[in-house]
Amino acid sequence: MTRVAVIVFPGTNCMYETRDAVVAAGAQATFLNWKATRGDCSEFDAFVLPGGFSYEDRVRAGVIAAKYAVVEGIADAAAQGKPVLGICNGAQVLVEAGLVPGLQPGNVEVALGRNADPQWTGYYCDWVHIQAQTPRGILKEVAEQGLVLAMPVGHGEGRFVGDEDLFETLRHQGQVALQYVDAHGSPAQGFPDNPNASLANAAALSDPSGRVLAMMPHPERASWLYQVPESLPGTWGDQRRAVRDFSKLSSKGPGQVLYDCFVKVAASSTSGSMVRNP
Repeated sequence: MTRVAVIVFPGTNCMYETRDAVVAAGAQATFLNWKATRGDCSEFDAFVLPGGFSYEDRVRAGVIAAKYAVVEGIADAAAQGKPVLGICNGAQVLVEAGLVPGLQPGNVEVALGRNADPQWTGYYCDWVHIQAQTPRGILKEVAEQGLVLAMPVGHGEGRFVGDEDLFETLRHQGQVALQYVDAHGSPAQGFPDNPNASLANAAALSDPSGRVLAMMPHPERASWLYQVPESLPGTWGDQRRAVRDFSKLSSKGPGQVLYDCFVKVAASSTSGSMVRNP
């Protein structure tokens, strides 16, 4: 069975929902805490860094957690082509570790700044719509199907920001892996569809392979249809409103689509068919 490590730092708070989503996708999930060694990571086929507030977001969100040996082990695994998913605080860790966007691995090339839309500059929590832009790596199937996924965000520092020319390069290379869109898939035109004024409407960035993904929305909070608000516009809201049988609310939600793809890519690494990162 595919073995997925769910990384836990002091302040991580989404590990249980993440574990359950990984298990629902057909993998074995094991909590691996911040004290793990670099070598401990070799036992796993894939890694998820869940959301939370590691080390209380002191200095910068994710920067302290990024210095631990377990993250060096994750970098080793990523270099072997094993998939890595960082969600919210986990995304911040991957950015601070230089794994995303990873043009020069180990270098911090972008930042996750404070929400900066004039209409909302503090912590923001609501549902958004996102669409995959890169037909490779973790999001390959999602992008090929042109799916619009709905899931919550909950962050105060979620704005992907950096040199605008760099972001244009990332967009051109397909490394702006998920973009904020409206409920019908049209590009976000500011708040609330883009909740934080992120450059290029970026909800997620990836490394060049697409196998290391740093995303701000929370798929584990949208893994089951019962989590989707009845008031949500778009396809997923339509599905939720159409259900009148309570037993059917435990069917797959939009976030589980992403976890299913993640585990499928991880399973390919165990079969020896993975493509190594350059």
